[in-house]
Parts: sequence; C-alpha cells; structure tokens
Amino acid sequence: MKKKRESKNQVLEYFKTYKTSYLMMLPYLLFFAAFTILPVIVSAVLSFTDYDMVQRPLFVGLENYFQIFLNDEYFIVALKNTIVFAVITGPASYVICFLIAWLINELKPLTRSIVTALFYIPTIVGAAGWSVWRLIFSADQYGLINGFLMKFGFINEPIGWLTNESYIMPVLIIVQLWMSMGISFLTFIAGFQNVDKTLYEAGMMDGVKNRFQELWYITIPAMSNQMIFGAVMQIVNCFAVGDVSATLAGLPSTGYAGETIVTHIMDYGNLRYEFGYACAMGVVLVVMMQYSKKLATWLIGKMGR
Repeated sequence: MKKKRESKNQVLEYFKTYKTSYLMMLPYLLFFAAFTILPVIVSAVLSFTDYDMVQRPLFVGLENYFQIFLNDEYFIVALKNTIVFAVITGPASYVICFLIAWLINELKPLTRSIVTALFYIPTIVGAAGWSVWRLIFSADQYGLINGFLMKFGFINEPIGWLTNESYIMPVLIIVQLWMSMGISFLTFIAGFQNVDKTLYEAGMMDGVKNRFQELWYITIPAMSNQMIFGAVMQIVNCFAVGDVSATLAGLPSTGYAGETIVTHIMDYGNLRYEFGYACAMGVVLVVMMQYSKKLATWLIGKMGR
C-alpha cells in the first residue's frame, strides 16, 4: 500500500510540474481523440456488423472479412492497385523529396525559400490542380497530350488516357508523384538545416572525400528522425490514395483499373451505404499501413547505423 501511495504521489507531482504543457496540448488531444481515435474504434466495432445507417447494426461476426477476401473480386483488384501505388509512388516520391531537398539546401536562403515554395505548390493546389491534369489527359483532340501527339504524327486519333484501362494506372501514378512534395519534403528541408555543421568538419578529418560520402555517412544518420517521419507520411499518402483516382478516373473507374482500397471504401460507404462492410475494409487498410510503417522504420533504422 505504501508503494502504491508513493507511486500515486509521483504521478501527481509529475502532472503538477508539467500541467502548463498538458493544458497547452489539451485542445489538440481532444481534437485527436474525437476525430481520429474515436472513429477508428467505432469503425473497428462496426466492421463486425451489417449496418446501413437506417436500421440498427446487426452483428455478423467475421462475415464481412470473409466477404472481403473470398467473395469480393474487385477488392482484390483494389488491393493489387493499392500495393502497386505503394511500391512505386512510396519509394519514388520519398527519394525524390529527399534528393530535391538536398539540392535545395545548397542554395542561398532567399533562393531556397522561393524554390521550396514552388515545389510545395502542387500540394497546396490540390483539387484545383486536378482540373489541369484533366485538361492535359483529355480524351479528345483538344487534350494537351493528344493534341501534341497528333500534331507531330505520333498517333492518328485521340487516346482515352483516363478511360482506357491500359493507361489509367500510369496516369494516376504520374499525378500522385506530382502531388507528393508535401510534409515529407518540408521535413527534409528542416532536417538538412538542423544538421550540426561540425560533423562535416570531423568527417573531412576522418576521410570523407566527396558530397555523396558526406550524405551517406553523416547527413542521413544525423537526420534519422526526420527520415522516419517522412517515411511514415509517405506511406500514409500512398496507401490512402483515393481522391485522385475518383476525381480523374471516376468512381468506379473503367474496368476498375484505377480502383484502390480507399475508392472501394468510398463506393460501399458513400454510394451503397454498406457501412459495416466499408468499415471492415478500413480496418484491413489500417493494418496494412501499420505493418508498412514498422517495415519502413526498421529499414531506415538500419540505414542510420
């Protein structure tokens, strides 16, 4: 009892010491709990039910999960497309963000700020930029790419870039890469600025001969925290891709060629009102993202050693 009382007093003392910090964090913690933690818990519970927002949820056990993997052929297509997105856009956008941030870091402060803003614009523009992409990949002769290819005789008739199953996925990957210069990019910029400059001087004395050795042996280990955070954000972005597919290729896309897990969830949740089934797919997506984050963290940890 005495040990429990002492432990309780230590906890109270800790909160008294840092009460101002916790009070400042309280608005965010409440917002995070209400709009992130609570929806995840509710989704996990509803994933075991048959629920259409009209009738009361009916408990069906694991039926939704059996349906996902055994009877829903389009979920398998969505799963494959999501993995393709993650495997291609995840590492590619991560490396592109890192290399561009590395190059920008060598510029003078004013120039660096301007160039950083230019690269970050696609993320700020968001949905407005998709209108430009629809113009670029328009299926008629007035589309910029079709017009260019027809003018120089590469094709004789317009190509349906966003309606032809063979072209939908490559186009969506290109657009997603264009939009990938987001939080990870800014994190890398900040990370480069905070690397201790004396490490480079010590590296020169230890035999570091060029900028690439400097990057590999000094900069990357010193930026391990920023790199892990950037990897997590890129994983979230590439697994959660959905709006770009629904906006450009339609919901659903032609032959489900641009279907991802998120658009499949949107289909069943927003259009068919099968919320229990949509929640089950959401749980599967969250599990995939968590394991991918762990793998990325482990790999970057290996690089930083």
